[in-house]
Amino acid sequence: MVLKGPYLGTGKVLQVSTGNFIVMRTFILTEGGKNSGFGHIARCLAICQGFNEKDISCEMVVNGDDTINDILDGAHYTVFDWLDEKDKVLATIEDADIVIVDSYLADESFYKDIVKRAKKVVYVDDNNRIEYPKGIVLNGNIYANGLDYMRNENIAYLLGSRYTPLRKAFWDVPEKAIASKVESILLTTGGKEQSDVTLNILKMLVERFPDIEKKVVVSKAFDVEKGMDKTEFIYGTDERDILNIMLDSDIATSAGGQTLNELARVGVPAIGICFADNQRQNLAAWQEKGFIEHIGRHDDADLLEKLSKTINDLSFREKRERMSNAGRSEVNGQGAREIVTEVLKTVCV
Repeated sequence: MVLKGPYLGTGKVLQVSTGNFIVMRTFILTEGGKNSGFGHIARCLAICQGFNEKDISCEMVVNGDDTINDILDGAHYTVFDWLDEKDKVLATIEDADIVIVDSYLADESFYKDIVKRAKKVVYVDDNNRIEYPKGIVLNGNIYANGLDYMRNENIAYLLGSRYTPLRKAFWDVPEKAIASKVESILLTTGGKEQSDVTLNILKMLVERFPDIEKKVVVSKAFDVEKGMDKTEFIYGTDERDILNIMLDSDIATSAGGQTLNELARVGVPAIGICFADNQRQNLAAWQEKGFIEHIGRHDDADLLEKLSKTINDLSFREKRERMSNAGRSEVNGQGAREIVTEVLKTVCV
């Protein structure tokens, strides 16, 4: 057996390696799918990849559907409703070294049950949702430091864009070239319930911006319209494919979730559309930083008019260059690595 890990020589070697991975039981519980989107899954996958880089295996347990298979291709995961099958998931994580929970649905009593069974628990939080028991609160959103967290001596806090977890393809990316004019636009809005909005946006773009290439990221449930000139539909969510598409796009539309953070990392000037109340803070913060133009809610009567005007406003290269720099300056892509490093420190003391 070979001793491995970041603590060699410190007297704090945490585990012993057998084969490629350190023997450590690490789990991430999360949720997502065609109706609610893939943001939670994408950021949890990023954290898993951070553990894997340290030769630590990590299993994801996802409350979702079969649409998540593409995004988790190559990862170690199981799919079942762990909120409904509570006994099953608690038995799965019994005596775990690390459990990370990223959920909008789990209640305080569930977190307390996890704490009884795991050595260290990490709570991924977006909006100071509940009072968490002992462990680590992780909020990698750009606005996180402005939330009024009730500081607890039993909790460590990892807050702000230093800890934005992005998938491995986004850790180290080339500098994006800003074109002299807008020749391509990326449309990405999220889960199935956004498909009608995507289609309406696309129809407007085909009519008013016929010379611009349209790249539309959709799920397999999306009903493709025929006769859409200069339009490419992109199925699946392979991270390297998405990165390359972002690098090749001059501007993008996005909801206010995880994709917006990936766009910021790449430096794609973005037009933000709010699809849910929990996205407001992220959109407002990115607007303040100068990375996006936030044009309102998806159901605003004048959404398409505002979008059309904003695309015209972004014809100026200097404006897009400022927006691109604003995004890249806030998200450096190293969040997953930072999270894993800090979590391992607390487990090893």
